Amino acid sequence: MRYHRSFVGFGDIAMYRSLAFVLAVLLTAGSALSPMASSAAPAPQVGFTLEQVLSYPFPQDLTAAHDGNYIAWVINQDGVRNVWIAEAPGFAPRQVTHFSADDGQEITQLTFSPDGTQLVFVRGGDHDANWPVKIAPDPASSPVEPKVMIWSVDLRAGTSRKLTDGDGPAISSGGELAYIKDDQVWTAPLVADSKSKPKQLFFDHGKDGDLHWSPDGKRLAFVSDRGDHAFIGVFTDDHTPIEYLAPSTGIDGDPRWSPNGTQIAFTRQPGHGGPPRPILTQTPQPWSIRVADARTGEAHVVWQSPDTLVGSYPQTAGGSNLHWADGGSRLVFLADLDGWPHLYSISASGGTPLLLTPGDFMVEDVAFPRDGRSIVYSANTGKTKGDIDRRHLFKVPVDRAQPVALTSGNDIQTSPAPVANTVAYVDAGSQRPPLVSVMGDQGRDSRLLQPGLIPKYFPTAQLVVPKLVTFTAADGTVIHGQLFRSADAGAVQPGVIFVHGGPPRQMLLGWHYMDYYSNSYAVNQYLATHGFTVLSVDYRLGIGHGFAFQNPPHWGPTGASEYQDVVAGAKFLQHVSGVDPARIGIWGGSYGGYLTALALARNSDIFKAGVDMHGIHDWSRDIGEWFGKPGSRYEQGDYKQAMKVAWESSPDADMAKWKSPVLLIQGDDDHNVHFLQMEDVVPRLKKHGVPFEEMVIPNEIHGFLRHASWLKADTATVDFLQRELGSPSR
Repeated sequence: MRYHRSFVGFGDIAMYRSLAFVLAVLLTAGSALSPMASSAAPAPQVGFTLEQVLSYPFPQDLTAAHDGNYIAWVINQDGVRNVWIAEAPGFAPRQVTHFSADDGQEITQLTFSPDGTQLVFVRGGDHDANWPVKIAPDPASSPVEPKVMIWSVDLRAGTSRKLTDGDGPAISSGGELAYIKDDQVWTAPLVADSKSKPKQLFFDHGKDGDLHWSPDGKRLAFVSDRGDHAFIGVFTDDHTPIEYLAPSTGIDGDPRWSPNGTQIAFTRQPGHGGPPRPILTQTPQPWSIRVADARTGEAHVVWQSPDTLVGSYPQTAGGSNLHWADGGSRLVFLADLDGWPHLYSISASGGTPLLLTPGDFMVEDVAFPRDGRSIVYSANTGKTKGDIDRRHLFKVPVDRAQPVALTSGNDIQTSPAPVANTVAYVDAGSQRPPLVSVMGDQGRDSRLLQPGLIPKYFPTAQLVVPKLVTFTAADGTVIHGQLFRSADAGAVQPGVIFVHGGPPRQMLLGWHYMDYYSNSYAVNQYLATHGFTVLSVDYRLGIGHGFAFQNPPHWGPTGASEYQDVVAGAKFLQHVSGVDPARIGIWGGSYGGYLTALALARNSDIFKAGVDMHGIHDWSRDIGEWFGKPGSRYEQGDYKQAMKVAWESSPDADMAKWKSPVLLIQGDDDHNVHFLQMEDVVPRLKKHGVPFEEMVIPNEIHGFLRHASWLKADTATVDFLQRELGSPSR
């Protein structure tokens, strides 16, 4: 599952430091299932197939050249991924790679050279995995082992070529490519006729990453991960020792060079020492921003967060989003200090942070125009009803709280990429899938760059416009959801609850900006136009509704408090006009798979069938991995009680009450949720006589990399729900 484009490294393990631990989130036949009887009249047939609604193009990794006039992005259509570029001012799209297979080799980390003449990207790997794996994914089951490779594109010629095996590229102002290979920093030439060969740039004891060249291209800052602590290192040349900036027991990250190259700003979080942190109780994870002299390594604190929950290191897109601004006189960062993820600005010498984006909304995608005096960002606010479930673009000066809306309306705008005198972004509607767009000054004259990529057979006009609804959980918490129901649904229909994964996600009133949830949106649209009423539930733990909503007590393995939101959604759906309250199903993936399994185990009286994609079934299997198994140290903290609560919060614990049929789906190369979680639940279902089916996709990862895998899983999902809930529309 993708956390968020270039934030995809998070995948479905969310680092909840404020909760004091890491959350792991998220075809052989089982016993046959018999269809349930249906008394509903036939629903109207809709003239499109699941294959057609899944045929949309999906843009990813929209990137702008910082000192040039180019933008670049990836288009994934039917599993075939290719790189496109466009040059200002005309922005005519041009395809610069020509891959043709649905082979599951993702394209990520599009990186322009500082002079705007070269573009590099990485092909292969799983940049959404929650821990590194030495063998690259091979979801197409190729007999030739895939490699994670760096490619380059000559922007003038529009040609691409393979450079070397590696990851995490960074290009200096002098045209030197640095990258990561085997956890060390390597270098390779960008010029095709160069006689130089790839070589290790330097040796470091840590696992290196997050590479940043100095503005003059002569020094390289990097993060040296030592496991329980981390340093910021600076490499100069073979004859100069690596300079580690103010080394400590803390975990340092986010290195950012000042515009003049004399200083480096970075963040610091506490290391892993000290007594055991509580598992069942949320604890603050304070952090600080520091600025170091790039030559001496001496650093001073610019800002220290309060020792409170809202003062914890931010867990939304981009993390701290640390950046120099206003010629190096200020620093900009993101924090949850007022209970929402917002942008702040502070003098580089220290002082009191200035809140730039006040209001009850979240700032998500953050981009910095090259003038250094403003910030462009996406947020779920605006003047249109329901904007809390959308995203629009805004621009704010770095020295005053005067945001200006760049977009508005019923569509969704994300992934801003400032270039030349405009902003490129991704625009999506409730019926039209996402496409790259560019705007003029203050949002005027916006236009889509590739409307022709949407196939003629794509059922745009037949899709429903989801409706924002709210309902109240048992403890009084107000929950948002998106209701999908066809306007011409004349018969009493079964209802389906959809639960997202993550869990730091928010579903929207339109096509989603993440590939995983664009797929979910397409499936929900298909269900809603083929005999179902669908309710997507934004349960607590999700983003977009403030820090307290995203960080509730007794969540997941510490009590599953968010499950009451799912039950509340089902009870709401039971009372929607035209929905049969006796035929409510549920489906979801990753954390949504966990909640699906929990719903079937605890409330088969409400949930009559479900599809559980790569969900967790026994939290207690992972507690030991996250916190150290018993006996690893004398102090145990609340480990023993946490194991008990984790088990009681798991679907396995309520297996005796599980009666409703389930379809289990998972790839066996899943590094977000161990495949053992699926293996664990199957014999338990057999033992208790629960009807089930299972689909195992060899060599697939957590968020499936192949279109063929999604089509197979989605088809099985739709067929299963139709059979078990009695939908007459097939």
